[in-house]
Amino acid sequence: MKTLSYSFILRRLATLLAVIALTLVLLAGITGVLLAFYYEPSAGGAYDSLKFITESVPGGVLIRSLHDIAGNLIIGVALLQIAVMFLGRQANRDWFLAWLSGGFLALFAIGLGWTAIILDWDQIGYWRLKIEIGTISSLPIVGEYIRTILLGGDSIGSTTVAHMYAIHSYLLSAIAVVLAIVHFVALVNQERRQIGLSAASEALPESGSTVTSTTPEKPEPVSVGGGVG
Repeated sequence: MKTLSYSFILRRLATLLAVIALTLVLLAGITGVLLAFYYEPSAGGAYDSLKFITESVPGGVLIRSLHDIAGNLIIGVALLQIAVMFLGRQANRDWFLAWLSGGFLALFAIGLGWTAIILDWDQIGYWRLKIEIGTISSLPIVGEYIRTILLGGDSIGSTTVAHMYAIHSYLLSAIAVVLAIVHFVALVNQERRQIGLSAASEALPESGSTVTSTTPEKPEPVSVGGGVG
């Protein structure tokens, strides 16, 4: 019976995690679209619209819970997969596309979680964003520019919610879906290539084996003595 190698198991685990990540991204996207039918991206309507979804929309609690859980799990799965790929000795040039897409998927998942903090329009999200925006604005050269894009003005308000909603729902979500698909396809293709290389190496003869020649040996010349005594 053939023994599975440690790196082979980790490679398969990385592919499984890619499937899970893609599933979570699609689940978050679908539930996000359903929430968008009722959500109002404004300071005056965000909280009330989410309350309406939770209390009055059939299945609203389930949809919102699935959206939140999927969004949080994407971050954990993406980071875990990077660790598994590293332990599986996949840190080489052949796996570059998988590494690149997986790394950016983790970053965009974190970005999705961060842009959602103000969408509930509650006290926790408001003060957290206020503190973190202050940190961002202190960055040299680009800090104030990023702050203006995110807030849409000098203070947190309806424009901020609209900007964050647009970045979260239209920009980051679309890119995350593309990255998840690219990451999954890259891992599957590389895994197939790896299996093909392993099968080819097993088909080759072992280095210590000898090959017997089937070429017949040349007969020794026969000398005929002739002479009359």
